[in-house]
Amino acid sequence: MVLALGLVGVAVGGLALLVRTVWHVPDGAFGPVLLLVMVVLAAVVAGRAATRRAPGRAAIPAQAPPPGPDEVTAVLPVEGAAPAPPVPRLDGDSVDHEEVDAYGFEHTVAALCVRDGCTRTEVSGGPGDLGADVVATAPDGRRLIVQCKQYAADNPVGSQDLQRFGGTCFAVHGAEVAVVVTTSTFTAPAVEYAETIGIVCVDGEALAAWTDGRTPPPWEDPAAAPEPPDEAG
Repeated sequence: MVLALGLVGVAVGGLALLVRTVWHVPDGAFGPVLLLVMVVLAAVVAGRAATRRAPGRAAIPAQAPPPGPDEVTAVLPVEGAAPAPPVPRLDGDSVDHEEVDAYGFEHTVAALCVRDGCTRTEVSGGPGDLGADVVATAPDGRRLIVQCKQYAADNPVGSQDLQRFGGTCFAVHGAEVAVVVTTSTFTAPAVEYAETIGIVCVDGEALAAWTDGRTPPPWEDPAAAPEPPDEAG
């Protein structure tokens, strides 16, 4: 559009100059003047043709600005997010520890602790728990730290699992009773390490017996009260 207006302006200016020139041209010199008129008219015609052929600028659709700090945006609910499983009620019936997921297994073990007299029982398992899945106070007042391992029958708990728990249960969590409960079994090196450091191991069979009330709870096991380390000097 700007280019077309410029061409028109040039044409008008040229035409004015032409009129002024013709007015002062002597007789017999109209040949060059006529040629100049034709050039100016050709420029005007070309300018108008260019104006008609120039495509219009495409309209840019307006975009909504991003929401400000005081505006509320819709948030879709996350599909598949299930609420945390409730702590089961133990009224004498056996609990299927393998039917629940890993987090539910921590709750069933915590429910056993509550059933057998523990107080201030908390399920603290999750990222960064450093092995303390269940924290409770035993009936005799000792601090109980339980790690829960819901493993398949063909996946025993190894010594590395016990060593990691042994490195935090006493020094970090202040356990006076440290217990590892699993739905599976323990390897021989794991049992040996647990006996050395004073961790009570409860395998799948022992867990079933504890759940059914056929055996006392693990904090009543003699290994649940480890001897303090000897002090040098």
